[in-house]
Amino acid sequence: MISYGPLWETMEKRGITKYTLISRCGFSSHTIYNLNHGKGINLDTLEKLCKILDCTPNDIVEFLDEN
Repeated sequence: MISYGPLWETMEKRGITKYTLISRCGFSSHTIYNLNHGKGINLDTLEKLCKILDCTPNDIVEFLDEN
């Protein structure tokens, strides 16, 4: 299972909000919806988030054991 918990923590540390991602960084509300609901994102989105937040993929997503 995918968790974007690290993303929300990284955004808070950097002072970036969901609104900022939409209004200033060009993310669609659909992408934010997918992130909020733990749905998959493509690698282009992951790369863009990493560049904006100056971080690595480990700071955005983690994989949880479903057991």
